Amino acid sequence: MTTANPSGESLLRAALKAARETKHLRLGKGSRSETGEVFSALYGSSPALVIADENTFAAAGRDVSDSLRAAGQATVPPLILRGPAAGVPVPAEYGYVDQVREGLRATDAIPIAVGAGTISDLTKLAAHQAGRPYMTVATAASMDGYTAFGASITHEGSKQTFDCPAAEAVVADLDVIGAAPEGMNASGFADLAAKIPAGADWLAADAAGVERIDTAVWGTVQQELRKWCSSPSGVARRDPEAVRGLITGLLMTGFAMQAARTSRPASGAEHQFSHLWDMEHHTHNGVAPSHGFKVGIGSLASTAIYETLLALPDGWFEVERAVVAWPDAAAMETEIDGLFAIPELRVKAREESLAKLPSRERLRDELARLHSVWPALAARLRAQLLPYAELRDMLAAAGAPTDSREIGIAPERLALSCRKAYHIRRRYTVLDLARRTGKFDEAITGMSARTGVAR
Repeated sequence: MTTANPSGESLLRAALKAARETKHLRLGKGSRSETGEVFSALYGSSPALVIADENTFAAAGRDVSDSLRAAGQATVPPLILRGPAAGVPVPAEYGYVDQVREGLRATDAIPIAVGAGTISDLTKLAAHQAGRPYMTVATAASMDGYTAFGASITHEGSKQTFDCPAAEAVVADLDVIGAAPEGMNASGFADLAAKIPAGADWLAADAAGVERIDTAVWGTVQQELRKWCSSPSGVARRDPEAVRGLITGLLMTGFAMQAARTSRPASGAEHQFSHLWDMEHHTHNGVAPSHGFKVGIGSLASTAIYETLLALPDGWFEVERAVVAWPDAAAMETEIDGLFAIPELRVKAREESLAKLPSRERLRDELARLHSVWPALAARLRAQLLPYAELRDMLAAAGAPTDSREIGIAPERLALSCRKAYHIRRRYTVLDLARRTGKFDEAITGMSARTGVAR
């Protein structure tokens, strides 16, 4: 592993040493030229297959191919993925996984994903299905999946996280990442900042007795998170140290997911908004907004909901009143039918909602537990969260959207998305906290007021 930042180097070395799958990491200026060396160390004389899109092949793929040849590696012609129409990016959809998998079956080569989130996830899942290892060359600090377990792919109308191992090696060239197209590193900053409200969701789930916190995994993400997010304007300026800190934070987050075998350390309600809009095939000006930009808007919504709940007076929820009002499975299905027009999405919402639907007896126990620990939990949540205005200003400084309308989501749709996002994942988040305590309507109203986009 190569890096010039002592603090980042120490953290990454420790994470790499403990990693289940990723065993090599090259992070530095010009490191794409080391791809052939890394590949040889891992795979010997096996041939290599570069997988990229037209943009990422131009940004790094040709240099990666040159590096492989310089190292004496055999190569097969690269697989260049193309979007569904001219000017439309390659989407993270299952049909492209099929395309990559078929490309792999036509050869015995080891794939090298050259790109950002979409290329990485498509290759990750296809390689797993084909029984191949793979490595990746990152072209932007746009997301946290390079070192993460699992791939987020749209399949049968639903955004799903498929189980599959992380790359055995990651090459992250700071020259390429620093020169990424406008908005990509801002998207990554929004994805990294999202770990702040995602951490609050894990605190709430732990306090409710739903999902315990793994302290080692928690520390991997949260210990230095504020530091990694400390220079949003530097990210916008493409300042080398700010970009280094950003990619370090994203890689560390991926290592945490690799260790946990789940996205819980990095994903809460804010990601549910993004996944919902993916599943609704949302586009703005003809293009799907980036994952990070959607997550950033989701982070602001999630933070605003927390602030609404934390501003309520002592004794803000009544256990028995919430239990009596709790819907049964039939009522939940009726609600889902009224919310979701897309049949595949309706099916997914039923599956996820019923999987996490507690009985009234179990809900009573959960709420009694929450009620008893609320003062301590509230203090931890306040310490974990950034104030809404501060988070908004950080996202803006990095170049990320802060108003849902900037990604084509009207205020009314954002409010409705709170109700819909609750149903599409069984993971316990602030949406579940508000819903189970009987304060969902108040939380959504407060969110709309705090985001400043309600009209």
